[in-house]
Amino acid sequence: MGLGREQEVEIHKPPRFIPGERVRARLHVKNDGTYAGKNIGENLVRKGDEGYVRDIGTFLQQFYIYAVEWVEHGTIVGMRARELTSLDNAAARGAAEIAGPPTKE
Repeated sequence: MGLGREQEVEIHKPPRFIPGERVRARLHVKNDGTYAGKNIGENLVRKGDEGYVRDIGTFLQQFYIYAVEWVEHGTIVGMRARELTSLDNAAARGAAEIAGPPTKE
């Protein structure tokens, strides 16, 4: 019998984001009871909010948790990679696509 909820172990790969990287929230994130000073169910981060990765930790020796500083809110919230998208990498990819493939000289 399988677990059904088994997920890939992220920490076998390098982190998807690095400290200092600018990111955007892909989802609304509510307090599950682990964020002190806020009520359970209260919004911590809204979809589209922009912040910066401050630190990277792990959870259950399986997942990366990115400590993201949400400057507009003045908070730091632990986020999973699936909840974030990079704004820095997207800009770098866009610039590379505009420049075209490298040329040989």
